[in-house]
Amino acid sequence: MPAGQHEWRMLIRTGDQRYRIVSPVNGCGADTGVRHGESGIPAFNIIHACDCVEGMRRMEEESVDIIVTSPPYNIGKNYRSHNDRMPRDAYLDWMETVADEACRILKDDGSFFLNVGGKPSDPWIPFDVVQKFRNRYVLQNVIHWIKSIAIEKAAAGNYDAIRGDIAVGHYQPVNSDRYLSQCHEHIFHFTKSGNVTLDKLAVGVRYQDKTNIGRWKQATRDLRDRGNVWFIPYTTIRTSRPHPTTFPDKLPEMCIRLHGCDETTVVLDPFMGIGSTAVAATRLGVRFIGFEIDAEYRAVAHERIKEINDRDRES
Repeated sequence: MPAGQHEWRMLIRTGDQRYRIVSPVNGCGADTGVRHGESGIPAFNIIHACDCVEGMRRMEEESVDIIVTSPPYNIGKNYRSHNDRMPRDAYLDWMETVADEACRILKDDGSFFLNVGGKPSDPWIPFDVVQKFRNRYVLQNVIHWIKSIAIEKAAAGNYDAIRGDIAVGHYQPVNSDRYLSQCHEHIFHFTKSGNVTLDKLAVGVRYQDKTNIGRWKQATRDLRDRGNVWFIPYTTIRTSRPHPTTFPDKLPEMCIRLHGCDETTVVLDPFMGIGSTAVAATRLGVRFIGFEIDAEYRAVAHERIKEINDRDRES
């Protein structure tokens, strides 16, 4: 074993505070709905002040319908309560632990949507992470989250609604003459069997060419399968972002709708951040459970959820 490798693996097992992995000190507090020594499902519709591995270990087997999450990518982002510069082996060991616990609590007909990306100088990260899930799940779908796209009019076709070249979305330039700007990330859709039925038309799109309606057996209305390429831009904000890597609320909303949901559905986000998954679940009227170690991120998330609930009460 290379020098230092044993030390880093011990940090994973003992939960060194610098990496916030499974430390009892950073476990679930008594005011969060999950108490030390308890087992079972944590309280619904709460973001628990809890390390995600510790929280999942306290949950019952097969108690969650849908997991939607985006863990830290380990690319050096400045999180308030997590070191995003872990050694690669330690990071991947952590992701493997997350995969293990998530598999145990996911229902046999459940879906796990994992959004993970890399950076221009290190594009292997999502592929390294997904290998840690390979022995536990079937990779049923790979969804491509498009954040920015440019389409020339000539390539788009002759449609009245498209009158010129299109360049839309959140484009982030890269200061390099070697690397391309990253306009896309992966959403890996894992299931236990590979046979989970999806509600594909719940996230369907209308036909551009209406002559397709009725052309084949399943095309009975003006709605088709969206496919595995989803254009979801960020909402433009004029203030600084309270979290360095949050995904748009629409992303978890579409994942939940694709799997299928009702008022009995339980959605988990082990890395809740500022609450995008909780916001999506609240809007859809489904129950959620979240884990988040950072108090400021939790506060932002709870305020966002409160705003939705207040609007619903007023309407």
